Order: sequence, then C-alpha cells, then structure tokens
Amino acid sequence: MRAVVYDEIGASPEVRDVPSPEAPAGGVVVEVHATGLCRSDWHAWAGHDDIALPHVPGHELAGIVASVGVGVRDWSVGDRVTVPFVEGCGRCEWCLGGDAQVCPAQEQPGFTHWGSFAEYVALHAADTNLVAVPDDVSFEAAAALGCRFATAWRALTGRAAVRPGEWVTVVGAGGVGLSTVMIAKALGAKVIAVDRNRGALAAAEALGADAVLEADGSDVPAAVHELTSGGSHVAVDAVGSEATCADAILSLRRRGRHVQVGLLPPVDGHPRVPMARVIGWELDVLGSHGMAAVDYPGMMALIASGQLRPQTLVERVVGLEEAAVLLPLLEQAAPAGMTMIDPRPAAG
Repeated sequence: MRAVVYDEIGASPEVRDVPSPEAPAGGVVVEVHATGLCRSDWHAWAGHDDIALPHVPGHELAGIVASVGVGVRDWSVGDRVTVPFVEGCGRCEWCLGGDAQVCPAQEQPGFTHWGSFAEYVALHAADTNLVAVPDDVSFEAAAALGCRFATAWRALTGRAAVRPGEWVTVVGAGGVGLSTVMIAKALGAKVIAVDRNRGALAAAEALGADAVLEADGSDVPAAVHELTSGGSHVAVDAVGSEATCADAILSLRRRGRHVQVGLLPPVDGHPRVPMARVIGWELDVLGSHGMAAVDYPGMMALIASGQLRPQTLVERVVGLEEAAVLLPLLEQAAPAGMTMIDPRPAAG
C-alpha cells in the first residue's frame, strides 16, 4: 500500500510503498477514505512522543472495514466505521467502566503503531472501539470526530459540564478550537474565541462566536474579564503552549473550570502554569483525552440530524503527497479549520 512514512524524527516525510497491515486478533483492517492532518501528528514527528521508526502517522480516520481478525463479533467487511484515537483494550476496569480513553493498555494509531496516512490501517479491539458511520454522514465528517471534534464534545459535556448561558473562552481556533466553538454554541453557551490568525477568528465568528480576540501580544485575560464582567465560567486551551494555557486559566472567573485539550510537551522543561490563581480562586483544572466509543451515539445522533455539522470545519481535502509536505509545517501553520487527507490513489 501507499503511505506517508518518515525514517527519523524530524526527517522529511515521503510517500512510498510499504507492506499492507494484517488484521490483529480481535481487530480489523480499515480501508481509509478520510484522515485528518492534526497538530498531534506534528508532535510525534517532532519527537515529543515515543514512537518506533520508521513511522506512518495519522490517528483520526474513517473508512470501510476491509478485513476482520479472529474473535471479532460485531463488525463485518464493508461496514462504514470510524474510531476514537485511543483504542482501549476492552478488558480493564476503565474500559469496562466506559472510560476506554484512559485505558492503561491503550493503542493509538499513528503513535503506538502505524497510522492512517495510508491506504489501510490496522485497528485493535474492534468490538470495544469501532463506531458505525451512518450512510448520511460523510467520511470527512466522521474522521473529524476521532480526535478534535470528539475531544471538544467531551471536554465541554463530560468534563466541564457547560451550562446554557455560561461564558466559554476558547484559546486557539484551529480544528479543535472551532469544534469547541460550534459545540459550545449548540449547548447554549456564550463564546469568546482567541487566536493570532484573523482568518481563524473569522471562521469562529461564522460559527456563532459572540466575541473574538486577536492574540497580538495584548492582555487577553483582561479583555475577557471586561467582556464577561468578571471572567469566563469555562476556558479551553485548544493549542497547548505555556502561554495559551496561562491565558486560558487567567481568563476564568473565580471557581471557573479550565479544560486542557492542547498537548503541553516539556520542550523547554515542564511548562509553567499559574497555580497561584488556581489555588486562590479555587479553579478546577481538567484534562480531556478524547472520548470512548461508548459515548459516541449521542454526538453522532446530533450530527445525523444536522444540529452539529463537523463537515463545515473541513477547510480542504488533499492527497498523500501534499500531506507529506504539510506535516512538518503544522507548527507554523494557522489553518482556519481542518485539513483532511484522502489516501486512495484517485485522491488529488
């Protein structure tokens, strides 16, 4: 099969022929029809994750089951499916309790094994992790759910428990940030979007953001406090840097809730977080690491009904060759939405 591969950390990715995967016991192989280009893929390429080389990236995907391993009960060749980026083992106490996203034996395509920047990808524990994609939901929309959209959904509903009328500050208006804006508005919240890119802010406004702030070096938390008469109830760092995390936390009102979605790799030592504010104002600091497949039906029903439209967040669809060029550029890129990859030969 054709896949995007890099042989060393930070090396230029290239498209080449590699062996196709075989379905693991209890798992499946999926023919990939859409896979997202995500900043998390860049983190692995840059060496912020422990991966085996050579490596094929890609962790948010949708497609058609191409083969089924021994022991799979619920899935057949030809099924339209997507999968959370965390594949729980299906046996531990966390998986059995519905929290596969924190499974200690988890697999992650594009991190623990070869991912979906390829024509085919192997997925583990299919009966625990696969999610059916209705015929009226596009593969691009379904692929958007695997990491960014589902993470935003759970961050707001399962972690922050956002209520109608609350203020939500979203720092970063890329794929996960715009997903957060869309979902927060659907939940009845008032939203402030923060980004350094004006195109991204325009996209947030188009999705219903009540206010936007350009991160131009000015005091973002002070502006949020003025807009909200005391700070937001919920803040989400959808970027993952020391500065964006601090801005999000400092934008909160007393007893507010912060959700960290963007990764915070210890590039220059562990990032500093304004813990004095967390303690003094009794803030809740919450992590959000994707969403288990068992929690997908409610979100998928809203997508099928048109109340949530992740497909509108897709900025463009590219082939594998362009994806190989774009991956190393993700740190500097500021796309106003998601880039999807169609790995099939006819793409592009």
